[in-house]
Amino acid sequence: MPLSTQPPASGEPYVLVASLDNARHLSSLLRAVHFQDHATCFATANGIRVTVEDAKCIQANAFIQAEIFQEFAVQEESVTFRINLSVLLDCLTIFGTSSLPGTSTALRMCYRGYGYPLMLFLEEGGVVTVCKINTQEPDELLDFDFCSTKVVNKIILQSEGLREAFAELDMTSEVLQITMSPDKPYFRLSTFGNAGSAHLDYPRDSDLMEAFHCNQTQTNRYKISLLKPSTKALALSCKVSIRTDAQGFLSLQYMIRNEDGQICFVEYYCCPDEDITEAEL
Repeated sequence: MPLSTQPPASGEPYVLVASLDNARHLSSLLRAVHFQDHATCFATANGIRVTVEDAKCIQANAFIQAEIFQEFAVQEESVTFRINLSVLLDCLTIFGTSSLPGTSTALRMCYRGYGYPLMLFLEEGGVVTVCKINTQEPDELLDFDFCSTKVVNKIILQSEGLREAFAELDMTSEVLQITMSPDKPYFRLSTFGNAGSAHLDYPRDSDLMEAFHCNQTQTNRYKISLLKPSTKALALSCKVSIRTDAQGFLSLQYMIRNEDGQICFVEYYCCPDEDITEAEL
């Protein structure tokens, strides 16, 4: 019997049910935010958001819209739980990460609510595996309060441009300095590593630049150790939106297209490095 048509077990009804024909769509997105063991999951009628934080300085969010799923039902206004992301990824890839051509792992996720485990039913080639993952009380998460009205500068780049930058810049540097300006150098990435300073400039009319909306010159530094996890999402993405607010908080929003052409988003928020003084800039 296909997973999507299996009736729920007797007992309390599920508050969350979601089915996917290909579990790899979910596991690849979750890997893009997997830099800590635990994640907080929020489910609403619009879809699922998976949030991971580290040191109250960086937050990553993977957004999986309801339309991505073949079946998606949330019985409450919102469903929230904390889960071990490492264990979840191990379960999602229990049949291996690279399926044979023409085969995929079907997934059905069910959750009864507070105190219950997250149930995963995975099926490939007629073999069904059931996983139960304990859920935990969700932590209070950082609110970066990054609404569009507070954005000072915004640039949309084709991801290949940023991938090349991360490959070329000196990653022995402790910080990545980002300059965004309505005037030259427009968009500049700088590092200060063992080999000295390095700068990479993008003109506003670059072929890689899809949108350029800079209202004022801003130069901020961010710890490279905090930004490195976002390169997982960068590797999967086709476009990236780079935004800053008046305080220098950074938003990196990656647009990711899966094998079926569906669009999902992964967003990273990062605090500026407050140890840097204006005189050093």
